[in-house]
Amino acid sequence: MSIWENFWNVLWVIFWSFAFIAYLFAIFAIVGDLFRDHKLNGWWKALWIVFLIFVPFLTALVYLIARGRGMAERQARDIRAAQQASDDYIKSVAGSTPTEEIGKAKALLDAGTITQREFEMLKAKALSH
Repeated sequence: MSIWENFWNVLWVIFWSFAFIAYLFAIFAIVGDLFRDHKLNGWWKALWIVFLIFVPFLTALVYLIARGRGMAERQARDIRAAQQASDDYIKSVAGSTPTEEIGKAKALLDAGTITQREFEMLKAKALSH
């Protein structure tokens, strides 16, 4: 066996490994999309899964052609929802801005709850962050 035969055999194995892994990613994306789609009833989901098991390549191709645009829209919607939830959580735990802190301290000062000295301390603390 020459070195070139080994080289082409290795290249062939790499190609088919890549194709198989890409195919697995497509199958997992399809299954994930099936369960993400709330408009599709359970029987249709089960039917798609059965076809994915018994005729996987053809079913994946048909699914991507027939429902590809919807896949992208559902994924984009879920990403936006996750981003909004993340932003809301960060805002809830981040606290308030220095301006808001000073406003709260001023309201306490105006109400007579704190002294002028305490107001200045709170103001300095808010501005130091």
